[in-house]
Amino acid sequence: MKLQINNQTLEVDAEGDTPLLWVIRDDLGMTGTKYGCGLSQCGACSVLVDGQVVRSCVTPVEQVVGKTITTIEAIESDEVGKRVVQAWMQHQVPQCGYCQSGQVMAATALLKQVAHPSDEEIVAAMINLCRCGTYNAISAAIHDVAQQGGEA
Repeated sequence: MKLQINNQTLEVDAEGDTPLLWVIRDDLGMTGTKYGCGLSQCGACSVLVDGQVVRSCVTPVEQVVGKTITTIEAIESDEVGKRVVQAWMQHQVPQCGYCQSGQVMAATALLKQVAHPSDEEIVAAMINLCRCGTYNAISAAIHDVAQQGGEA
């Protein structure tokens, strides 16, 4: 089957019910998207599908055929994604870093939908788990990107 991933059309040989995460990591070698819980709870596996945050660990690959998939490897090719990554570095958001690819994906999706999110909108959108507790730094980084001018 053909997938549109990171502005490329890629041919993959996988069963339709294979989780997208395994296709991304194992078949395509893009290891920036992480396996966390396998239950759609933690968000470490978050990618964007047609601009929406999707938990790739529970998404069958057949559901994303014909859709645009963006992984952390290409997030900086998006202007909002690039600004999110810069703010993440400026605020020193990552501690252990394991959840951060999913966090960046969720923040990018939020800012593309809501240019100037309130604290409540940030809390509602940023539901990925961070075992290091960097939630305050995440919020500060999102607010900084919003002050630079969002996209929504």
